[in-house]
Amino acid sequence: MSGKFYYAEIIGPGAAMFDADNDGDLDVYLVQGGSIDSQATSPAGPGGRLFRNDLVINPDGTRTLRFTDVTERSGIRSHGYGMGVAAGDFNNDGCVDLYLTNFGPNQLFRNNCDGTFTDVSRQSRTDDPSWSVSAAFVDYDRDGWLDLFVGNYLSWRAASSMPCFGPSGRPDYCSPNTYQPQPSRLYHNNHDGTFTDVTAAAGLAGDFGPALGVSTADFNGDGWIDIYVANDGQPNQLWINQRNGTFRNLGLLSGTALSAHGKAKAGMGVDAGDIDNDGDEDLFVTNLMGEGNDLYINSGSGLFEEQSARSGLGVASRAYTGFGAAWFDIDNDGRLDSLIVNGAVQTIEALRRVNDPLPLHQRKLLFRNLGPSAGSGQATRFEDVTARGGAVFQLSEVGRGAAFGDVDNDGDTDVLVANNNGKPRLLINNVGARNHWIGLRLAGGPGSIRFQADARPARAGRYGNSRDMLGARVEIILDNGMTLWRRARSDGSYASANDPRVLVGLGQSTRAPRVHVVWPDGSTEEWSSVAIDRYTTLTQGSGK
Repeated sequence: MSGKFYYAEIIGPGAAMFDADNDGDLDVYLVQGGSIDSQATSPAGPGGRLFRNDLVINPDGTRTLRFTDVTERSGIRSHGYGMGVAAGDFNNDGCVDLYLTNFGPNQLFRNNCDGTFTDVSRQSRTDDPSWSVSAAFVDYDRDGWLDLFVGNYLSWRAASSMPCFGPSGRPDYCSPNTYQPQPSRLYHNNHDGTFTDVTAAAGLAGDFGPALGVSTADFNGDGWIDIYVANDGQPNQLWINQRNGTFRNLGLLSGTALSAHGKAKAGMGVDAGDIDNDGDEDLFVTNLMGEGNDLYINSGSGLFEEQSARSGLGVASRAYTGFGAAWFDIDNDGRLDSLIVNGAVQTIEALRRVNDPLPLHQRKLLFRNLGPSAGSGQATRFEDVTARGGAVFQLSEVGRGAAFGDVDNDGDTDVLVANNNGKPRLLINNVGARNHWIGLRLAGGPGSIRFQADARPARAGRYGNSRDMLGARVEIILDNGMTLWRRARSDGSYASANDPRVLVGLGQSTRAPRVHVVWPDGSTEEWSSVAIDRYTTLTQGSGK
């Protein structure tokens, strides 16, 4: 915080959990900011940091987490004022690449499969000079190559920064409505290391808002990936894939553009997941303090009903400004729970009156899924379990990004929180181990992914040289006949990249379940029995 109330100061940062070195555990990338004043003349700031996970599994089965800063040797030189990060293998060489969103030109770093990265931003034609926040790798045309959606925010520059004031009449950060939104971008993967901007051709150019959160999933059940965008202060967008390279914005028609009262809210974080276990993707959007977060329940055909009040998620969040959030099964009981990272964007008067040096900080929220409640018309209900979440939930910080993944490979989901103007927090889950689970890495083999003809051979580690099949859907069929649907994804939350592996809680079930996979190209396969309480790689073409 410079004291000049530059708008860009309060928007970042994000973080990533991804396997940078193919050794089977999640490494960490932390986005950094710097000096906005100096961005016009020269790169400034500490630059983003890459930490290698040197996980140790002890003889007694316990885990010891050790991280090593490998930024310098990695070749990652992030020269922008950082906002967020996306992760995905764009060139099908089996190694996860990084896309960094900035206030200024974005950067694409190609993973060389040897512990180093190469900046290919310009040659790939993805160095968007706009102010970008969240991005997502997504195979929207089902050709086996990851395309790229980049959510752009506002047209703002320090030189034209306007003075704004809070309720007390003191200088404060402006509202997003003070500035004009910028069009987001959709880049098509050309299979040769380059991308083509197809925003206009895909139908996305004429309708846009100040994008902050992005989640990709098949929302209408037609087998093609759609794109949901949370806009700040303007209607959200649900871009339904028309299966011909184009999209239609059905946000209003689907019921996901506005709140239950027909109001556009300050959408920030977003995630999709099957929270009621009926086989379709539901949506959760975090909003501004006083508005409450939104829960959109999918009917199965891409039509939604806003149920934040009936679920208990709405009222409990009104005192907070939410950013990073995701659906994940905290206790591995088979139901998706939620953690929300909070932090204000305008001065909290109660903190200012006591001369707090950082009067934007708020606590995190933790909600447990209780399943349907007979007294609420079968609506899924959530219990606020923040008080039982541990000492970290007593900390009040300016939370922004949150990355979700099993960082210690013990079968439950941990959370990496990125704070604005503060240290990151790595929240280790100590609850999920009480129940059984199944972990799946969904991979595309050489027969299912069209590999680049001149691709450098991957220096295969534990996972070999096949990439994660982002967008694949998994049906877990338990011995009692119950089915659970999950999907492989690295996007969602806020400006962050998540573990692409599918982690499913089985509760007390001890029998190996059947697993049915719907691959991104529409083909399906089944595995009759997959081991529980461990990770298994399912490669396309190896099932029945």
